[in-house]
Amino acid sequence: MRVPESCIAGLAAVLLLSPFALSQTREPNRNQPGGISDQYNKLAATGSGGVAPKRDLTGFWAGPAAQKINAVPPMTPWGEEQYRGHKDESRYVVAESNDPIKQCDPLGFPRDMVFQTRGIAIAQMPDRMLELFQYNQVWREIFTDGRPLPKNVGGRTADAPDPRWYGYSVGHWDGDYSFVVDSVGSDERSWLDQAGHPHSIEMKVQERYTRVDHNDLEVTITIDDPKTYTKPFAISTSHFRWIPKQDFEEEICAPSVMAEYLKVIADPAAKGPGK
Repeated sequence: MRVPESCIAGLAAVLLLSPFALSQTREPNRNQPGGISDQYNKLAATGSGGVAPKRDLTGFWAGPAAQKINAVPPMTPWGEEQYRGHKDESRYVVAESNDPIKQCDPLGFPRDMVFQTRGIAIAQMPDRMLELFQYNQVWREIFTDGRPLPKNVGGRTADAPDPRWYGYSVGHWDGDYSFVVDSVGSDERSWLDQAGHPHSIEMKVQERYTRVDHNDLEVTITIDDPKTYTKPFAISTSHFRWIPKQDFEEEICAPSVMAEYLKVIADPAAKGPGK
């Protein structure tokens, strides 16, 4: 059955104006007028804003739509097997992709820190730090009360905690301007990045948030996953800028919109005209 061109054009126009459409492109739009990435680019020339406050990351931060990913080290045989099963949108058409984002599943951690990172908000509380993400408006807890990370996540014993899309995280200050976060227990269904690099339940992640000055935040993310990779590596060093307005727009991946997009546009496009 041939899909009417008017229907395709109409839905395409709607999707191009929706946040979900950005997740369908192989190269996210970094300069959407008025969007958070546009704010990031304009803020790049606004200066340092002076000395950073001590031990304080509170506020709204803008980043590029996708962070630059460093070279990934060789994978283990298990890692290679997982990677071969991941069909990302840089190598496959949308209809053939099995990227979790295709079903509006959570980005998970640490992918949420390198993809769709247009805006994050950080709030500090006495016993934890809350990190809120613009994309899908999800939040993450980083405990600062001295508790240890859980052990045996995903294990077979009755007391073993379940994996989580965003893992389990604890943090501490290293001096006055660097906040260090250690995380475990990220669900294996999530990917490390848009290219589909995998990780195992054994993965340990360390983030270092360094407030360079009032307006600049640098985040380095290091992966240690011996089941998947032959050595630890820093997947990215991300850069964020302080948002003076202290707000950002809503950006939601809606399953109903996703299903309609696949039905009307992506699947017919993969089959070819007239099929």
